[in-house]
Amino acid sequence: MPGDTTPKKPFSPWHPDLSDWFENFPFGRSGEQNPIRIEEFEQDGTLVVQAELPGIDPEQDVQITVRDHSLTIQAVRTEEQREKRRSEFRYGTFTRTLPLPAEADEEGISAGYAKGLLTVTVPLDTGRAAARQVRITRQE
Repeated sequence: MPGDTTPKKPFSPWHPDLSDWFENFPFGRSGEQNPIRIEEFEQDGTLVVQAELPGIDPEQDVQITVRDHSLTIQAVRTEEQREKRRSEFRYGTFTRTLPLPAEADEEGISAGYAKGLLTVTVPLDTGRAAARQVRITRQE
C-alpha cells in the first residue's frame, strides 16, 4: 500500500510459529532452557537481584539456594491441561545461577515476591572483601 511505513517481517517459507520460535530462541547463554530474566544492582550496601517470575506461586514453585558462593533461583511453571488456540507461555523448570561477590553475607540473604517479581537481597560486608597481607614462612 503506498505510504504504508509499517515494518514488515521478511518472508519465511516455514510455518509462522516455527519462524517466531527461532527469533525468540528459548535457550539462555549457558544453554539452559527457559532461563529466568534477571536484573542486578547495588543499593545501600546491598546486592539486589530481581527475577521476572509472573504467574508462579513463590511459596510452592520457587526455590532459592546458596552454595559454593553462588545463588541459584529455580522455579517451576506447570501447564494446565486445556485446549488452546495459541500459547506463547513457557512451561517447565526455570533455573538461573549467579556468582555472588566475595563480600556477600550469605547468612543474611532474604527474598520477597510481589506482582510477578522476585527480589533477593544480599547484604554486602565490605570489611570481608578488604585485602590482607599474607605472611610468608621459610620452609626448609
